[in-house]
Amino acid sequence: MKKLLLASVLIAVPAGAAAPPFETSAPIAYMIDLSSHAVLYAKDADRQMPPASMAKMMTVYVVFDMIKKGELRLDKQFTVRPETWQKWHGAAAGSTMFLSPGESVSVENLLHGVVTLSGNDACVVLAEGISGTEAAFVARMNQAAKKIGLNNSNFGTSNGWPDNGVTRVTAKDLAHLAEATIEEHPGLYKQFYSQREFSWGKTMGAGSDITQANRDPLLGRVEGADGLKTGHTDEAGYGFTGSAQQGGRRLVMVVAGLGSFNDRISQSVSFMNWGFRAWTAKPLFAKGKQVGSARVELGDSATVPLVAPRDLALTVPAGSDAGMTMKIVYTGPLHPPIEAGQHVADLVVTSADAGVQTLPLAAANDVGEAGFFSRLWAGLKSLIGLA
Repeated sequence: MKKLLLASVLIAVPAGAAAPPFETSAPIAYMIDLSSHAVLYAKDADRQMPPASMAKMMTVYVVFDMIKKGELRLDKQFTVRPETWQKWHGAAAGSTMFLSPGESVSVENLLHGVVTLSGNDACVVLAEGISGTEAAFVARMNQAAKKIGLNNSNFGTSNGWPDNGVTRVTAKDLAHLAEATIEEHPGLYKQFYSQREFSWGKTMGAGSDITQANRDPLLGRVEGADGLKTGHTDEAGYGFTGSAQQGGRRLVMVVAGLGSFNDRISQSVSFMNWGFRAWTAKPLFAKGKQVGSARVELGDSATVPLVAPRDLALTVPAGSDAGMTMKIVYTGPLHPPIEAGQHVADLVVTSADAGVQTLPLAAANDVGEAGFFSRLWAGLKSLIGLA
């Protein structure tokens, strides 16, 4: 029977400084360091709330996933239904890409319309083009949300438009959605999420191009900022899910319920700057360094070395000299086949001033199944109590 196995690898003491303080006027705020999965800040992060246009991140994730799987191409064309245009144009329809009825638009341009322009029309055209109806696409959104572990969220529309409370998310789930997007689709994330502006549609009369700026409050204000999505409705207030990368650390932040456009800018910038300045990375193991080993049952080797799949570091308050306890954790014994580089265990690090952080460990080499006689001998040892 498999069970959770622990292997202590290091204990160091004593404690160091307390976590650095931060104050925000946002009713909901959350920050995680993806490099170590350390939660740096949490303020009502499990409260369900309307996401407004931050829900569009889920639509984009679904589209990215389809592209990755070869189910959808960026050059695929979708036609704007007159009924869709009628509903999603004009001042009462919120943010728009300025699509036209009967217009044929590529998935690539619609994605720019969703990500950069926050176009409600672009979201619905994508949803209808992919699934036939927005409702059918929303079902797909909820399936994907469940699959990646957004356990406290539900989506009722493709664009986050107010729907009498059907669409609800938490700050933790939004951060996890951002993480899934960045880590599972790095190329598409880079292609779409950091564009400063995008042009689509023509002005009435002069027929000039309509160029709109990305509302991301971090772009151009915080080094390494490259996403993700703002949101605003009267019900939700002003919110933002953002990410930036500096010095090998990537942070994801969420703020929600702010009172104004300018508050969203100032709070987002100060929050992200605090995350990089008040915290630092404490190197633990270089990429490829062996950290320990794991037991293997019925393999051509009884153990497999565990190595760091990337440079591993602990996120700690700047200037901290805190000690830590590290343990290797895995569900085992492991069973072959095991491939080199496969994530098979975790390094759980506990620090007095940085909490518990979980880092991945990978198999250093392949492990195949044991031969017939080795398996027979293992079975006999188990029967007579020698295993």
